[in-house]
Amino acid sequence: MEPATALPATALSFGRCEPPGSVVVAKPTHTSDEPNNRWHCGSATIEDGCMPTRLHDDEVDIDASLARRLLTEQMPEYSTLPLRRVASGGTENAVFRLGDDLALRMPLRPDAVESLLKEVRWLSVVAAHLSLEVPEVVSTGEPGAGYPFPWAVVRWLAGEDALTSRFDSIRDAARTLGQFVAELQGIDMTDAPWPGAEGFHRGLPLVERDSGFRTALAQCDGLVDVERVEAVWDDALAAADWEGPPVWLHADLIPGNVLLRDGRLVGVLDFGTMATGDPAYDVTPAWHLLDRDSRSAFREIVGADEATWRRARGLVVSGGVIALPYYLHSNPSMVETARRGIGEVLADLA
Repeated sequence: MEPATALPATALSFGRCEPPGSVVVAKPTHTSDEPNNRWHCGSATIEDGCMPTRLHDDEVDIDASLARRLLTEQMPEYSTLPLRRVASGGTENAVFRLGDDLALRMPLRPDAVESLLKEVRWLSVVAAHLSLEVPEVVSTGEPGAGYPFPWAVVRWLAGEDALTSRFDSIRDAARTLGQFVAELQGIDMTDAPWPGAEGFHRGLPLVERDSGFRTALAQCDGLVDVERVEAVWDDALAAADWEGPPVWLHADLIPGNVLLRDGRLVGVLDFGTMATGDPAYDVTPAWHLLDRDSRSAFREIVGADEATWRRARGLVVSGGVIALPYYLHSNPSMVETARRGIGEVLADLA
C-alpha cells in the first residue's frame, strides 16, 4: 500500500481554468481557489483571466481588483504590494498572496465569516502553547468596496501541504502530529468556549451528525461501499461517548491543512473549524495522513482509548460521505481526501 503521506498532485489542478478531467456541474456552483479557511495554500497561483470553479450557491464573486480596492481603502500600507490569487482545494475563502510575507484571506460565503472571526479571537490563545507553526493574524478589515464580509491579512507560512508534498519519514510525521494534538488537548480550558458555543460546532457527540451523514450516504451509491461505510458509522455511534472534560480541537486535520518543509511536518493550517469537546475529532488524521504502520505511534502519543478510536473512524467516514456528493464535480482535492480517508478506514477493518 502506498503510504498515506500525500494525495496526488493532480488535486492541486483545482482552481485552474478547466483542469483536465474536471466537470463543473451540480451542487457546488462556485469559484474557489482559496484554501479551506486556509492561511497558506502552497505556491500555485491563478493565471490571469482564469476563474476557479464555483463551489457554493451562496458565495460572492471575488477577484484581484476587489482585493486591491479593499487594501487601498482600509490598509494603504499594503496596497502597492504584489497581489496574486493562489490555487488550492479549499472551500471557504479566497486567498491572495500579498508580497512575500503576507496573505489576504477573504470569506467566500456567509457561513465562512464565523470561522474567520473565531480564528481572529481564539487562535492566538492556543498558538502560544503549540510547537508547530500556525497562522498569525496581522490585521483585520471590514466590509467595503462592495464586499459584504470582514477579511484578514495574515502571515504567509512557507512550505507545501500534504496534498502536494510527501513526508520523508511517515513515522516521524506520526510522532510530530501526535505531539501537536497532545499539546492542543493539554491547553487549559479555563475561559474557553464550551462545546457548541460561539460557532464551535465540531466536538459535539456523534449523534449530532447522524442525520446529515445518512442524508449524504443516500447520495453515495456508486461512490463508496455504502454497506461497509454505514457499518463503520453505526459502530462509532455505539461506542461510548466522551465523558471526560472537553479539550481544544483543530477538528480538520486533513492533508490540505498540514504544512511540510523539506519533507518534514512543520506547521498546521486552517483553524476555521477550531472547537472544543470530544478528542476523537483530532484522532482522525490517523487515517487521513498516516498509514497502518505509523498509526500506532500516533495513537500512543494522543492516548486514544478504544471508544475514542472507534468514534474517530466514524468521523472520518462521516466527513468523507458528506463531502463526496457535494464536491464531486467541483473540488478534486476534497474528493480525493474523502476517498483516501474512507479507504484507509475500510482497509484497517478488512
